[in-house]
Amino acid sequence: MLTTIITVCFNSEKTIRRTMESVLGQTLMPYEYIIIDGLSTDRTLEIAESFKKSFNEKGTELRIFSEKDEGIYDAMNKGIDKARGDIIGIINSDDYYESEAVEVMQDTFEKTGCDLAFANIRMHMTNGRSFVKKARLRKYTTSRDWNHPTQFVSSKVYEKIRFRCRDISDDMDLYFRVKKAGYKIAVVDKVLADFTMGGVSNRIPAREIIPRIKRRYRIYRENGFSRFYIFECVAFELIKFVLA
Repeated sequence: MLTTIITVCFNSEKTIRRTMESVLGQTLMPYEYIIIDGLSTDRTLEIAESFKKSFNEKGTELRIFSEKDEGIYDAMNKGIDKARGDIIGIINSDDYYESEAVEVMQDTFEKTGCDLAFANIRMHMTNGRSFVKKARLRKYTTSRDWNHPTQFVSSKVYEKIRFRCRDISDDMDLYFRVKKAGYKIAVVDKVLADFTMGGVSNRIPAREIIPRIKRRYRIYRENGFSRFYIFECVAFELIKFVLA
């Protein structure tokens, strides 16, 4: 089984080194590592290119592409188009993997035959504190149990389901559609990635709270969830606003 890791970035010179070092430091190296850059104007590409020799020495091909995109999920779709692995993980340039992420996830896919898997994540707050957000599968489905930076997906699933490129909640929408379609999902009770709060999905002006609640609620409803999920959406966005 071959694993592809994708990082999408734009003007990420302050953080991309840490992200790439986390991929380079894996206990089991991925088959390939794809960088999808949105025409950065800072040193992002220079930093990414500096890793080519190190990845080559470890037997992983580092492939870097820089071109205009239509947003973060369009960039992710471009990376998926270029991926040659059997399973695909996506880690953004503000975040980073724990050293066992690829090994644990590849082992999970091989042992369970799952189509999608995700794990616990450590959330790093802007005040320096952190906490672990647990991954769970339960009858009451909520995005609070799911962590996109830890998510790995079979390339066969991505042949059928892609990011819709509608808004910042596209990752949640894709997960719900995969679940609704009946694909096998596995959960790993281990921290496999670290998420830096304050990024694009966490910078929430007060005026954006209601539109975000509406978008989240739409995704729940489109995927067959009860109208009562409006309370879930309100609670989630308010908590996110306070923690950000």
